[in-house]
Amino acid sequence: MDMFLILILVLLIGTGISILFSASYYHAERLGKNPWYFLVKQATWILFGSLIAYFMSHISLDFVKKAIPWILLGAFILSLLTFFPVIGEPISGARRWIFIFGQSFQPSEFAKFALVLYLAYILSRKKDNINDPVMSVLPPLIVVLVFVVIIYFQNDFSTAFFIFFIALAIFFIANIKMIYFIILGALIIPAGTILLFTKVYWVKKLIVFLSPGSDPAGTGWQILQAHTALARGGFLGKGLGKGIKKLGVLPEAHTDFIFAVIGEEVGFLGILFILGLFICFTCRGYLISFRCRDPFKYYLSFGVTSIIFFQAILNMAVVVGLIPATGIPLPFFSLGGSSIFMTLIMIGLLLNISRENKESGWRYT
Repeated sequence: MDMFLILILVLLIGTGISILFSASYYHAERLGKNPWYFLVKQATWILFGSLIAYFMSHISLDFVKKAIPWILLGAFILSLLTFFPVIGEPISGARRWIFIFGQSFQPSEFAKFALVLYLAYILSRKKDNINDPVMSVLPPLIVVLVFVVIIYFQNDFSTAFFIFFIALAIFFIANIKMIYFIILGALIIPAGTILLFTKVYWVKKLIVFLSPGSDPAGTGWQILQAHTALARGGFLGKGLGKGIKKLGVLPEAHTDFIFAVIGEEVGFLGILFILGLFICFTCRGYLISFRCRDPFKYYLSFGVTSIIFFQAILNMAVVVGLIPATGIPLPFFSLGGSSIFMTLIMIGLLLNISRENKESGWRYT
């Protein structure tokens, strides 16, 4: 096993669950629950995900390849279930979740995993004829666009865009000709812009991003409070558990905007530490990827690392005001069983690839 990668993982999970408890205990009390409610819920998903991750770190990748059609089909069915009454109930205008036996699950998290597996497999098979537009480029692109459209109609524009972005990144490292990206961009960028302006909610987000003070008591409230929390933290922070913005002032303090709680409580120094952990994870992940001799392992490890890293960057960018609000969680920190569960499974595969690389003679230290 790659012990350096495991050490980074342990630090991210440990730091994340500590921050999550600090950010969530007040919200749990407001709901009439035990202060530990969200912590226990997240820890349960982490335990379950860690067990599956251990299994994935030892499973034969040939078996994984054989299971990819079923994994992709499962992701497709789960994504469609969000539109069925009772199973998929809308929350805040979005149909992102399915509810079974009292438990919620976000199929788009599973779709990210399934698509990375699928693209790694299909592009590795077609590597000798990768620039054939009909046989090699178009089929996987259509599969990606099907999922993008489904997630868009779940009213989750950000995740749809993110999945498309990760797919393009994998296409890029597969050495597909740049002309195809130019053609696709000429088609997708105008279409995406039009779709962005079809929803009043998204337009408001864009306006607030450009001018947070334009609606300080409405749409702009969340981002303004996040900026205030970051400013209050200063260099060293107010101390873990001592932040005040999470006490009913900052919406989604334990989910999408937990980075603001981090800034207020552990300050700029704490942010540097957490950012450093993500950078170390990313460097290690890409090192594992670039040293793969097998194209499938190369594309898969690159995709897994990219999903986790870019989710972290996008979440942080939203809180500091660099991009409009996306609803994308901060991996290992934001409350969300689906997110942490699928993240751990993907890391299990990354550890699997790292172990096989070492057995083939590659050394990382």
